[in-house]
Amino acid sequence: MKRTLLHTSCVCLAILTLTGCQPKDRRPGLWLSGDVETAPVSDWSFVDAHREIFVETRTWYGIPHSVTTVVVAHNGTLYVPSVYFEGGEYPDARFWNRNVARDPRVRLKIGDRLFERRAVLVEDAAEWNGVLAAFAQKMPFWKQLADKPETERPTIVFLRMDPREDAI
Repeated sequence: MKRTLLHTSCVCLAILTLTGCQPKDRRPGLWLSGDVETAPVSDWSFVDAHREIFVETRTWYGIPHSVTTVVVAHNGTLYVPSVYFEGGEYPDARFWNRNVARDPRVRLKIGDRLFERRAVLVEDAAEWNGVLAAFAQKMPFWKQLADKPETERPTIVFLRMDPREDAI
């Protein structure tokens, strides 16, 4: 019995190691699988064809944590949001946001492609408003949020996905 349990555990671990465990909808995942794009990206317009992407963050305990989110390209730069419907502040109310605040190195899976990036909190009001407008143009949900008075919106943060110096 112990041998069977050990064998089953080893097989499951091997499968997870080879395939990763991607997030699905609101369920988080572990590491993302696929080949990392090594060429610099100068045109992110291909993300317009993708409603959702995966973001892999680095945890303090060494096992990646990944989530599903939306994405937009604005002025040649890639952005992902984090919305705090239940209240709270960045980064405390979201595990993945705490990971990003501690270690901004992330991996993005867009379609079948992986991109190594550095997540940077957008703090400039003009940039933030431009990103919100880009999301509003892409998706009706974001249009509804953008049309609300600021006092009626949940807390929204945008993370700019800059190139990583340590990328492969």
